[in-house]
Amino acid sequence: QVQLVESGGGLVQAGGSLRLSCAASGRTLSTYAMGWFRQAPGKEREIIAAISRTGGSTYYADSVKDRFTISRDNAKNTVPLQMSSLKPEDTAVYFCAARSRYSSGTYTSMKDYDYWGRGTQVTVSS
Repeated sequence: QVQLVESGGGLVQAGGSLRLSCAASGRTLSTYAMGWFRQAPGKEREIIAAISRTGGSTYYADSVKDRFTISRDNAKNTVPLQMSSLKPEDTAVYFCAARSRYSSGTYTSMKDYDYWGRGTQVTVSS
C-alpha cells in the first residue's frame, strides 16, 4: 500500500508558474509508473502528464505540452510537476496517481493506476 499526497497548489496569475509535488509514504515511488491528472468543475478527470517507472519516457497532453514538465526525484521520493505559462483554463484540482502493476512505459487512462492522492487545487486568475 502506498499513500500519495499532493502539495504546491494555490492561486496564481495567468502567465505564472507553480510546482506541484507528489509525495509518497509506505513505498518507494521509483518502482511505480506515475501520472498527473486534473479535474475542472463539471468536467471529467483527464491525464495531463505521465512518467515511466525509470523516468526514461514521458507523456504530455496536448493542452500542457511545452508548458508542464513531469520528473522524478528519487532522493526525495517525489514526483514533481513543474507548471509554467499557466492559463485560466488550467484551473482544476490536480491529482497524482501510481501504478503498482507491471509497467514498461507511460499510462494515460485512470484505470491504469492503482493509487490516488486526494488532490491539490490550482486556480489561475486572468
